[in-house]
Amino acid sequence: MPHDGHDHSHDVPEDGWKHSGVRVIPGDSLDTNTASTPGMNRAAAINAARVGAQKIWAGTVHIHANAKTGAHHHGPLESVIYVVKGRARMRWGEKLEFVAEAGPGDFIYVPPYVPHQEINASTDETLECVLVRSDNEAVVVNLDIEPAEKPENVPWIDPIHKHP
Repeated sequence: MPHDGHDHSHDVPEDGWKHSGVRVIPGDSLDTNTASTPGMNRAAAINAARVGAQKIWAGTVHIHANAKTGAHHHGPLESVIYVVKGRARMRWGEKLEFVAEAGPGDFIYVPPYVPHQEINASTDETLECVLVRSDNEAVVVNLDIEPAEKPENVPWIDPIHKHP
């Protein structure tokens, strides 16, 4: 019996999960026919059209040197960004008054409705990231924000593993 204590045997498709179970999407076959911002290239790996995903979207984004998005939020969606290569600078807040940077191996979490801006902090290197969102809908609400001139740096403080 599964971990949730319920019998899911009736959920098994006719093919016994052969073609409707686990999917491996090769990195060289991502769908580049996705909405992108100038200076950014997005490619979908996991979505409804490609694999039947109902609750998540996952893919890659490459942000050119010196490129950045405008201020925006993703409505009710949660986003996770994993930095593969380069240096990401994130600004957020009502006036983009907060800033933090992330490098290779770092994760960035963006809660629902948080105004933010993604920036490649490098002047000569492409920023490469993996992006996961909590829904297939491409929710992007562009915002007309006059950014704070000098944002406040916000270091990560882990609420679970307190520093000594």
